[in-house]
Amino acid sequence: MRQSDIIETMSFRDYLHEKAEESRHNETLAYLMFLAGAIFFVGGVLETLSLAENPKWFIFIPYHTSPITGAVLGLALIMSGFTLIVFGIVAGLNYSRDRGWYMRELCKATSLEQQAITRNRAVRSRRKTRRT
Repeated sequence: MRQSDIIETMSFRDYLHEKAEESRHNETLAYLMFLAGAIFFVGGVLETLSLAENPKWFIFIPYHTSPITGAVLGLALIMSGFTLIVFGIVAGLNYSRDRGWYMRELCKATSLEQQAITRNRAVRSRRKTRRT
C-alpha cells in the first residue's frame, strides 16, 4: 500500500490524533534534550571549577584559559550543554504549541461528528413517527 493510499483512507480525525501523538513524542524528546543539556552544563561547570583555583567568569559561565586538557573539555561541555538547554526549551515549547493546536482541531472535528450523529438520529426518529 502506498503512502498516498494510506493518507486517503485515513479520516481527518485519525490524522489529527496521529499528529497529536507525534507532537507529544517530539515534546518528550525535546525535554530529554533539555535534561541532557543541563547535565552537560553542570558537568562542564564542575570540571572547570575543579581545575582552576580562580576561574574567569563570563556572566555565569566559568572558564580557564591556561593550556590544560580539562579546561577545553570543561568549556566544550558548558557550551554544548547551554546549547542543548536553549534548543530543548525552544523545541519543547514549539511542539507543545503544535499539540495544543492539533487537540483543539480534534475537539472541533469530534464535535462536528457528534452534531452529524445527533442530526441523523433526529431525522431517523422523524421518519419513524411519520411511518406510524
